[in-house]
Amino acid sequence: MQQAAPERLTKWLRAAAEPTRLRLLALCAEAPLSVSDLAQALKQSEPRVSRHLKILCESGLIERLRQGQWVHYRLASEPRESSFARGLLAQLDRRDPLLLRDLSGARKAAAAEGQTARYGAESRLGRALAEFLAAARPGEVFGSVLVAGLMHAELLEWAARASRHCTALAPSRRAAQGARAFVERRGFACRVLPHSPAESFSASLARAGTHFDAVLLDHPATSEDALVRVLEDARVLIEPEGQLWIFEPYDVLEGARDRVVEHPLARLRRLLTAAGLRCERLSPIEADGAHVLAAVARPAAAGPALGLAREGAAR
Repeated sequence: MQQAAPERLTKWLRAAAEPTRLRLLALCAEAPLSVSDLAQALKQSEPRVSRHLKILCESGLIERLRQGQWVHYRLASEPRESSFARGLLAQLDRRDPLLLRDLSGARKAAAAEGQTARYGAESRLGRALAEFLAAARPGEVFGSVLVAGLMHAELLEWAARASRHCTALAPSRRAAQGARAFVERRGFACRVLPHSPAESFSASLARAGTHFDAVLLDHPATSEDALVRVLEDARVLIEPEGQLWIFEPYDVLEGARDRVVEHPLARLRRLLTAAGLRCERLSPIEADGAHVLAAVARPAAAGPALGLAREGAAR
């Protein structure tokens, strides 16, 4: 490690001596990442992550890297700063569960944002999901539809065509930009907003102050616990006579519970019921090597307490 003056060393130590900034430092040492990538990996809001990144940049431990129209953050290239940062990170146990989760989350976020650049490209799976929607309510025009997730452009296109007012929540600012470009190219009237996984749908839609005739969840969660929260949140936004569609990968709903293996179809039906939703249709869809569960549900007339969903997921 190269030597540094006491003042500079103190500045580095102050910048790194905070749990979130240490985690950011570890991620930036792996690869250049955007604010959106980092926020999703840490499950924190982008403004909060940006404040921490500013402190790390001002200390010189990380640096901004412009790649096209995007800004990414990476470990400092200056020899002294780089040597200090890498020496500090060498003391970390990289097998720590939190650090492993951060790294996995960053890789998934970066992969998802890579797909955003190609948003609008058709796929067999996307077409199959759109056909499921069309078959459920053929020819119906909804007053308002909310789409959350935006993994498949075909579903956003269906929502824009099947509603008078379409709102979409994208999982990051970059994903929102990709979706906006897509709807503009197609001439659709659809408002696209960024949505942080750390926030509820209601928080992201606070300015809209509205409920929806239909809510469409396109790959909304990466774990069962997260899916429970999404369903509870979505249930609140649906009009009493409204409808919910959900498309969720099989692997999110697979696994053992209390030593008894629960089939993904049964698990999704149970989670919908516990969230106060009455499942009307449930079907597996397979295309492009992917396995997705598709479901249609409505608010139950007298659904169980929403807390039961969290309680059931915790068992």
